Amino acid sequence: MATHKSAKKRIRTNERKKENNKTYTSKIKSSIKKVLASENREEAEKLYKTAIKTLDKGTVKGVIKKNTASRNKSQLTKHLNSLKPAETEAKE
Repeated sequence: MATHKSAKKRIRTNERKKENNKTYTSKIKSSIKKVLASENREEAEKLYKTAIKTLDKGTVKGVIKKNTASRNKSQLTKHLNSLKPAETEAKE
């Protein structure tokens, strides 16, 4: 157990940051899953925008690394491009 005042404070701040990082990581993962689970193009585009926003915020805050965010964005973009546009769905 820490005995110095600064070491005790460091333990407290680390716990706080750990909780914040955990919640933000969870938010990022759930937004990615929602986009990948969507089959409708319009719905996927809305979810895509929010997912990109959360990924960028997570990168700025230092929760995830830049390359990880970039890889996830690429994966989401691929999925979005693979979905059929709304017009062709209506015609079929």
